[in-house]
Amino acid sequence: MQVVFFAYVDFVFTLFMQYANFYPYFYYFYKAFVMKKEEKTEVLSSRYLFNDPWLTVREEKIKLPNGKIVPHYFVLEYPDWVNTIARTKDGKFVMIRQYRHAIGKANYELCGGCVENGEEPVLAAQRELLEETGFGGGKWRQNLRLSSNPSTNNNWVYNFIAEDVEPVGEPALDEGEDLSCHLLSLEEVKNLLKNNEIIQSVHACALWKYLSENRLL
Repeated sequence: MQVVFFAYVDFVFTLFMQYANFYPYFYYFYKAFVMKKEEKTEVLSSRYLFNDPWLTVREEKIKLPNGKIVPHYFVLEYPDWVNTIARTKDGKFVMIRQYRHAIGKANYELCGGCVENGEEPVLAAQRELLEETGFGGGKWRQNLRLSSNPSTNNNWVYNFIAEDVEPVGEPALDEGEDLSCHLLSLEEVKNLLKNNEIIQSVHACALWKYLSENRLL
């Protein structure tokens, strides 16, 4: 009986190892041919309705993978966006408070902005932090890459974490920007999140992830 048992274990182990060895090939085959076929959307026609540095609107007629035709599908083209969870050496969060006209109110936000043509996202994040707050330096790492709305927006949003930043210059706001810089404690940031006072969704998502992973909640 014992011999049969160990023979069975050996068979299962051998089968598992063979499956493990070949699984990546089956997965990549499925991903390359089956999933690609299922997810492919055919663009039948495309035209631009509006073109501006801040917003470009593209209208397309598309054929979905299931064969259905969508005669008017609108894509909003934006440059990639960046934002940063920046903390000073004494643990304060470098935040901004800015009026947002679309919703008619001022809110606390992370520092951020647009990635310029040919610019690396981390360099854009460092530039925006300096321009909006005068803070710089520190240790940087990428935290997230998200889409704010994958159904319509074609751009990516990059979030970075910058530890031990410090004042290195004076803010240099863009024309049309009206904001103020604030150094907030951990408890203040947590209260803002819990009270839904950080309403920029990608900023709130990045902060919740940061606090959770670092067991700061």
